[in-house]
Amino acid sequence: MSQPKPQTFANHTRFDPLYHFFTVPVFAITWIVSIVMLVRHPCFLSAWGVVLATAAMIAVFKLRIYALRVQDRVIRLEERLRLATLLPESRRPGIARLTEDQLIGLRFASDEEVAALVQLALTENLSRADIKKAIKNWRPDYWRV
Repeated sequence: MSQPKPQTFANHTRFDPLYHFFTVPVFAITWIVSIVMLVRHPCFLSAWGVVLATAAMIAVFKLRIYALRVQDRVIRLEERLRLATLLPESRRPGIARLTEDQLIGLRFASDEEVAALVQLALTENLSRADIKKAIKNWRPDYWRV
């Protein structure tokens, strides 16, 4: 089996082809078609089709958001545990001051540079993107949802 392409800030985002390029377009097109049908043939059934298609679109997006939120919760926990083992005792109280976005950004930092990035994130209030851009030795996350 081939090795995955090395991950960087430029290529770390992932697309799920079945979700992003099939499911979402199919539901979006269905929603548009249901509106067209309502305009062309106004009746209760056409109106119900719009309601049903709207509910389906909301469900598709909410399911994705729920998965990402669960992933973010796991990342927060994982990073707090990692930082508790990597940071010196005197710097551990800073872990509680890190925001969710900062913890998520730090997950890509190597063990060698994470302590310096934590300090930088706290003193300069870095965003998730700023932290990711500051990483020199990228720690890949191939399990991303």
